[in-house]
Amino acid sequence: MRYAVGIEYNGANYSGWQKQYTPGVIGVEHKVEQALSLVANSQLELTCAGRTDAGVHATGQVVHFDSPVERLEKSWVLGANSNLPDDIAIKWAKPVSPDFDARYSATARRYRYIIYNRRERPAILRSGLTQFYEPLDHHLMHQAAQLFLGEQDFSAFRSSSCESKTPFRHVSHCWVNRYGDYLVVDIQANAFLHHMVRNIVGALLVIGCAEKPVSWISELLAGKDRTLAAATAKPNGLYLVRVFYPDELNIPQVPMGPLFFADN
Repeated sequence: MRYAVGIEYNGANYSGWQKQYTPGVIGVEHKVEQALSLVANSQLELTCAGRTDAGVHATGQVVHFDSPVERLEKSWVLGANSNLPDDIAIKWAKPVSPDFDARYSATARRYRYIIYNRRERPAILRSGLTQFYEPLDHHLMHQAAQLFLGEQDFSAFRSSSCESKTPFRHVSHCWVNRYGDYLVVDIQANAFLHHMVRNIVGALLVIGCAEKPVSWISELLAGKDRTLAAATAKPNGLYLVRVFYPDELNIPQVPMGPLFFADN
């Protein structure tokens, strides 16, 4: 029986999603796999929709696994959560068809990056925000973000260790909104290159504090040179908030979050 589950986690204490084999280095996958295996009374292997880096969070991660036994949906959720640390939670579980694949059945992914734009440091939710001290013009950032739309070569926004065979990705939306002291960069694409979202945010921050004009984004995209772009934004403000699947698969969609931001 194949099952899919939705997972939420705070990645601050983990080396990323992927299971690690170095002593003392723990990935979120390791904890989730252990907890679900206890429910199945058998060792399970997980496949995720998208690997997240060290320090990156998720409110909408999706994985699938094959179980030798059947369990009620609530048994997977309650049983796994009772064996998970407080910073990881199973949100839902459901049986799926044998050909469902959490990664390859997905049609798009959506991320949100949360910026705390204030000079004084926050005491609340600190591990889930990236603080930026200088005032940011979110209107300029939003204008620049529109230059990422469509199918483009994102060579200037991928890490040097990116293993993707192609630098082309299709971005369907990229919004920048302000909610008081918080700025939210909301971006959706068919898929993302390694560090692509954090590198995009890094460039938008440079524009937001008026160090570069909006047109700089077009120059970077055309130049295809990562060394000419901005520094990679920190991981702690980044969340995988939704993975999209064809409607006929009936994959549950929970509120994206984080915090109080509207699910538009």
